[in-house]
Order: sequence, then structure tokens, then C-alpha cells
Amino acid sequence: MVGSALNPINSSILATALVPIARSLGVNIAATAVLVSALYLASAIAQPTMGRLAERFGPRRVFLAGLSLVGAGGILGTLAPNLTTLTVARVLLGIGTAGGYPTAMMIVRRFAERHPEVKVGGTLGALSAAGLVTAAVGLPIGGALVAVADWRATFLVNVPMALIGIVMTLCWVPADDRSGTRAAASLLSELDPPGMVLFASTVTCMLLFCGDLAHPDWLLLAATLLLAVALVLWERRARLPFIDVRMLARNRPLSMTYLRVGATLLIPYCILYGLSQWLAESRGMSAITVSLLLLPMSFLASVVTIPFSRRQLVRGPLIAAAAAALVGSLAMVRFSHGTPVAVIAAVTLVFGVTTGLGSVGNQTVLFAQSPAEQVGVASGLLRTSTNLGAIMSASLVSLALGNTAGDAGLHVLGLALAGLATLLLLATVFDRLPAHTR
Repeated sequence: MVGSALNPINSSILATALVPIARSLGVNIAATAVLVSALYLASAIAQPTMGRLAERFGPRRVFLAGLSLVGAGGILGTLAPNLTTLTVARVLLGIGTAGGYPTAMMIVRRFAERHPEVKVGGTLGALSAAGLVTAAVGLPIGGALVAVADWRATFLVNVPMALIGIVMTLCWVPADDRSGTRAAASLLSELDPPGMVLFASTVTCMLLFCGDLAHPDWLLLAATLLLAVALVLWERRARLPFIDVRMLARNRPLSMTYLRVGATLLIPYCILYGLSQWLAESRGMSAITVSLLLLPMSFLASVVTIPFSRRQLVRGPLIAAAAAALVGSLAMVRFSHGTPVAVIAAVTLVFGVTTGLGSVGNQTVLFAQSPAEQVGVASGLLRTSTNLGAIMSASLVSLALGNTAGDAGLHVLGLALAGLATLLLLATVFDRLPAHTR
């Protein structure tokens, strides 16, 4: 839980520190946006990569290596004299924290195989809840650290968290077998470096294109398509492919899960980015007030996962998540300057249902859909889909709200999300999803 929470908390904890960072380092506030995108991009690429490494060398080894990178990134960020060094620190944090979730899924999967009589739904729910809660509390924690200490504290906090994770792992997580040590001799052939490079290049171009849909770079789109074709062609011929495209083609339910994850989580991310911008600009709320208003949404998301995860339900939670997104989006279309804050808070709770049930439902079904020997990469790709949804949500918010976050722009955003939620609901209803997994 500690390891899987490090990535989402680092995604949000820096938000309130960007202005102090710009002032301290003497750069334009717009330049600090690279600190946000650097972690998203590094994480999106590193998550399936860390999963593949864990499959070859053991999840415990890779998890400990990732935590070490988190500690190094925290120290480097704390001491960084300029924006370039700070960006390198964020990349290290992105790579290091990327190891938490796929390795955790592998450890749970191996435990479930050794102990088939034990239900692991509660553990999967705890992993999902840990990410949901920490992503939300990152904003107020970051604000408190900046207010009490300095923006450098938002990096320093990673050091004790990494040390705690390392100590708990050494004490409680079973050691990997020696096969991972022997595999190190054939590292290049085992890891498919060309496949990794093509995947990283494809994802990089895709995320850069999706990051600014208001000003689309068609060359980037063309590069993305060409690299994707090259990736598929290479992986079809590779002896040990990094991304098993043949398996994904055969395993349609798993491929649909990735699409559903990106679409489902794009909607609450639009609320976090879009609604918060509208509250700040149109309603004149401070950043800390907005973060506190949205905080219950994420806490509810974590709470609703508990009963569904323990029973390992799939179809019901995913349908309810899409339906809640539709209801919340239509309600948002009615917002205006005079809408009571209590009503706004109530609607955000509806999106909390979408986040919680969508996360736990998709995670549960992926746990069952992915082959046991590929659960590391499969889990990493699940988080990559989440990153893509987050980046696309920021671009969608920019398209809808424009330069001024007024009521009209918020209504456009609400209608767009309602349309997406409708498609998601129909696709989920007609998909042959299991009611639950065993």
C-alpha cells in the first residue's frame, strides 16, 4: 500500500508548490509545468517496464530498487539548485514510484496462487483505496508543507516514506527465488530493448499530442501512428516481446479493460482539474478551499471500494460507475454562480462513486484477465491507461473552459463528459463482463 501510494501522492503534492518553486528558482510559472508532465511521462513509460523487470528478476527486488530511486529523487529535489535538476528529480520519482503498483499486484497474485483458499479481494481493494486517498490528500499536504517549511519539503517527504517502505519490505515480503539472479546474465535478450524503446517512443509522442489538443501537432500524431505500427510489427516477431500484442489481440476483454480504465478515470480527472479551475476563477475560492471541497470526493471513492472489492464484484460496480458519471455530468451542466456550495459538494461525491467503483472494478477484472506470468506488465499498462486519461482530461478541460473558466465553458465540459459517460455506460452494459471473479 505504501509503495502503490507513492506515485499518486507525488502526482498531486507538487500542485501548490509550483508558484513558490518559480519564485525561488527565478523562472516563469509556465516553465514549472514540465515538473508535472515529467512525472506523468516517466511513470507512464516506466510502469509496464518495471512490471517486466519484476517478472524477470522478482517483484521484491524491483520494488526495493524503485524505493531506492524514490529516496534518491527526494534527496536530489531537496538540494536542486535549478529547474533542470528539479526535473531530473521528478523523473527519478516517476520511475521509482512506477514500481510500486505492478510489483504489488505480482506479490498478491503469487500469494493467491499459493493459497487458493484465501480471497484477496480485500487486499486489491486496499491497493486501490491507497492510491485514491493519497492522490486527494496530496494537495492539502503539499499546501501545508509549503506553508510550514518550504517547497523543498514536498521532495524531502519522499525520503522517510521510501525508508519506511524498504524496512517493511525487508521484514514482511518474502524473498524472490534465485532465478532472477541467474536471468541477469541474459538481460538484453530477456527484456526486449527494441520493444521497450519503441513503446517508450510511442507513449511519449502520444502523451505530448494529447497534452495540447487545443493546438494539435499533426506531425506528432503521425509519428505516434508510425511508431505504434513499428511497435506492433516488432513485437509480433520478438521471441520474448515486451508487450505481447498477440496476447492482447486474442484477449479482447483485457484490451477493453485498458480502454475502459482510461475513459472512466478521464471523467473524475476532468472534475479535479476543470471544476477546481471554475471554482477558483468564477467563484473566487482559494486553492486550499477548493482542495478541501474536493477532498470528500476522493475519500468516498476509497470507502465505496471496500464492500465491492471484498466480494470481488466486477459488472455491477462498473455499470454503477458509468451511471454515476452520467448523473454527475448532467448535474454539472446546471451549475452557475448562484449554485449553493452544498449542492456542488454533493455532485462531486457522485463522481467519487465513479472513481472508486471504476478503479476497483477494473482492477479486479484485470487481475483475473491477465496471464499469471504477465501480470506485472499488465498491471503497469493499467496505470499507463490512467496516466493517459489524466493528461487527456487536462487537454479537454482547456478546450472546454478556454482562457476564462466561466459558466458556459463548464456547461460545455459537462455535456462532453455526459456524452462520454453515455458511451461508457452502453459499452459496459453490452460487454460480456463477469458478475464477479473468484
